[in-house]
Amino acid sequence: MAQLIELPHVGESVVEGTIGKWLKQPGDHVERYDPLVEVVTDKVTMEVPSPVAGELLRIIAQEGETVPMGAPIAEVDDGSGPATSESPAASASQATAPTPAPVQASPSPSTPTSYLIMDARPVGPTGGSAVEAQSQEGAEATAELAPASTVPPAVIRAVDQDRGTSVERAPNRLSPAVRRLAAEHNLDVDRIAGTGMGGRVTRNDVLRYLEQQTATFATAAPPTAPIIPAPAPAAAPATPAADEERVALTPVRRMIADAMVRSVTQIPHAWSMVEVDITELVGLRNRERDRFRAREGVNLTYLPFALKAVASALKDNPTMNASWGDDCIILKRRINLGIAVAAPTGLVVPVIHDADRLSIAGLAHAVADLSERARGGTLRLDDVQGGTFTVNNTGALGSVLGGPIINYPQAGILTTEAVQQRPVVINDAIAIRWMMNLCLSFDHRINDGAESGAFMQSVKARLEAMDGDTPIY
Repeated sequence: MAQLIELPHVGESVVEGTIGKWLKQPGDHVERYDPLVEVVTDKVTMEVPSPVAGELLRIIAQEGETVPMGAPIAEVDDGSGPATSESPAASASQATAPTPAPVQASPSPSTPTSYLIMDARPVGPTGGSAVEAQSQEGAEATAELAPASTVPPAVIRAVDQDRGTSVERAPNRLSPAVRRLAAEHNLDVDRIAGTGMGGRVTRNDVLRYLEQQTATFATAAPPTAPIIPAPAPAAAPATPAADEERVALTPVRRMIADAMVRSVTQIPHAWSMVEVDITELVGLRNRERDRFRAREGVNLTYLPFALKAVASALKDNPTMNASWGDDCIILKRRINLGIAVAAPTGLVVPVIHDADRLSIAGLAHAVADLSERARGGTLRLDDVQGGTFTVNNTGALGSVLGGPIINYPQAGILTTEAVQQRPVVINDAIAIRWMMNLCLSFDHRINDGAESGAFMQSVKARLEAMDGDTPIY
């Protein structure tokens, strides 16, 4: 019997996914739980396993196509008997008939499936939504997610009064980007004809509608004063020049670009930097490094010390552990620190949940575990959700100064720069000290210079107070 394979729901805040790469082709035999397709979402890239064994009959969603969660993406013959479900192609042909019959949705496999995240959402940085549910303590190592409900959403008919046409689409299928764009321009999406799957309104549909509305307004009521249009960006040449090479965008790189644009266009960034004298901390770390490695099996880097200082400072400066809520500031009760990790596909930000409850040793283990799994492509969905503040150890790359982009929708991001020996003045004398720069980008809607400065001084004071008496456990 032919089974429709649906794009699984992986979280309330993830509403659509882009087909990255099909791992099986029509005619291939697949076993149950065999990796079937790579799917890229705005948070993670994951391998979707086949919920049934059988022969892959056809691929419905092609590589590069963005589809909503729960939409059919493939069809597999499990060999149990004749097909009982109608294919989307057959449904489409019925929809164009003079008297279309209702289309029955195919039953979804009822067995829960385990989804493995290949890499977290790439950032520079990125993060979760302000309203998404935060991860709970003691989450399972592998999340068991049941396939989407087999009951299809009710279909509504929306009339595009400007075009005189009607479209059918399922309600509440708008992506966050479409909802945000429609809200910014005060648009009724029911007036917009959707070109996505099942008449779904896409971002391009909204942009096209805005262009038509602008053109109509300009024709009906030309301005009394001339308007100088902004120069249009130069179109990329159809073919590269002899001294150029065009590299096609991967779904991950495109999402990185979208996340960066969203952050810098929606968050008013401000920036500050302080110097920190960590001479005593360097001595502590050098004294404990080899013993810690032998005892714990992980490296004791400077990052866990910085994370400990940041987590403590966030408790004293709660507006830095927050997000913007349009008509309010949302303070986060939990301190979940995102750490930027360079993975093969790009920068990812796994999250250390409740970082303020961990010791320096515990933070070192968390950093080592998340970094290893991020680079190996074995992060889970809960590993990248719920971050409230981000720390990026750019000093490991040799950087001494940086202006990081905030992990939307968080209130700030801090970078720890390279640890260097520098001459400094102490008590009217020049001394050689181990110094490190801390750089902070913060949302100026939430915090001003006074609040951000207090936070930075709090982190600085805690790092400078770490010495031989500082407990690691």
